[in-house]
Amino acid sequence: MLENQDMTAPTLRDEDGAIRPEFLDQVRSGIERRDAAALQRLAGDLHEADTGDLIEALDAELRPTFVELMGRQFDFAALTEVDDAVREEILEEVTPKAIAEGVRELESDDAAYILENLPAREQAEILEQLPPQERGELERILHYPEASAGRRMQTEFIAVPPDWTVGRTIDHMRETVDLPDRFFELYVVDGARKLLGAVALDRLLRTKRPVPIAELMDPDRRRVRATEDQEEVARSFERYNLVAAPVVDDGERLVGVLTFDDIVDVIEEEAEEDIKALGGVSRREELSDSVWTIARGRFPWLLANLATALLASWVIRQFEGSIEKMVALAVLMPIVASMGGNAGTQTMTVAVRALATRDLSDVNSWRVVRRELSVGVINGLCFAVIMGAVAAAWFHVTDLGLVIGLAMVCVLAAAALGGIAIPLALIRLGVDPALASGPFVTTVTDVVGFFSFLGIATLWFGLK
Repeated sequence: MLENQDMTAPTLRDEDGAIRPEFLDQVRSGIERRDAAALQRLAGDLHEADTGDLIEALDAELRPTFVELMGRQFDFAALTEVDDAVREEILEEVTPKAIAEGVRELESDDAAYILENLPAREQAEILEQLPPQERGELERILHYPEASAGRRMQTEFIAVPPDWTVGRTIDHMRETVDLPDRFFELYVVDGARKLLGAVALDRLLRTKRPVPIAELMDPDRRRVRATEDQEEVARSFERYNLVAAPVVDDGERLVGVLTFDDIVDVIEEEAEEDIKALGGVSRREELSDSVWTIARGRFPWLLANLATALLASWVIRQFEGSIEKMVALAVLMPIVASMGGNAGTQTMTVAVRALATRDLSDVNSWRVVRRELSVGVINGLCFAVIMGAVAAAWFHVTDLGLVIGLAMVCVLAAAALGGIAIPLALIRLGVDPALASGPFVTTVTDVVGFFSFLGIATLWFGLK
């Protein structure tokens, strides 16, 4: 019986951090038997992140049943840990009432994260099930633009007037039931809820009870606009070593707070999006997406690369007579193109990431361009010697080694220059360099590589 198996149920993860197949098998068996009690014993005490990984490991048709059988023991925070497509599939099968009951137990930022991608009608049905105050807080968060600080903030925070004493503030925190689960500072506001400053908990606890809060607060506490882009906020957290930051509206009224755990998610998401864009993959592509969704998302990039390949082929065709007279050129052409492509990708990756983190700007752009060009020339000279010796020994034609050596210098210099200059030019035009740099850099390296190699060979050997 499954109940007996539960007594010796394996731990969730193995020594490498992966979910154990035995544990997953027991969960599947519990779902198939619709044994809610056994499932709750197995997964009821898991951390939300572990529950999220477990959900993603289950077959798609089993996930909604798992949520249903877990009942009130299911932590809806686990849905913030799964792919968007997985979360949407589950929410489609769960009633609005059940979703409303689940998100009521969450902090406002997690609740908003779960609801934000649902259709407006479904959102409204779920929000109608919530008490007026909680509904109002979620509606306010969802009103802010996507990827803004307002969408990431939580509306649970501690705010006190400046004339309160330390003792009264501590008593207030002890007696108030609905405090945030975790907090690192409290905020000082006036009667209109305008932010006056912040008080760190460690300073509060080290101060005697009669001292007014106004004497402890930091009036210059760095704050975040609710409409500010989440990537800019993450950069501020990184730059100023913030643990938490108050969020204010256009009237300087305190509306929420951001904490470092929210920002870690933002940093991870932004980095993941940049990596995907550099590889020609849609920023929203996930492992759980359907075949058709993935194919449709990757098609534009492949189409762009086809265009660059056709242009490179056109360049090759201009030298078809030279290739017919010296077959060695056809053998060596892929080497030139490959070296140029890899060198361009190296420089482009560094440039795009530096632009994303604001390490590369107008202040230092020319210095970085000169540095990358110098690197390209130096590597070009090194590989010119290596490839020149290889080509001369391979085909027993000394001049062929000199030709490919010159082409190596040209293509690696062009790749380095294109890899840095193209992202800089795109960002000046308001185009995301992570998404658009690849096809342009590929075009530069292929066209310059083939043209320089075949052109130098044609001139040197007089093949036409």
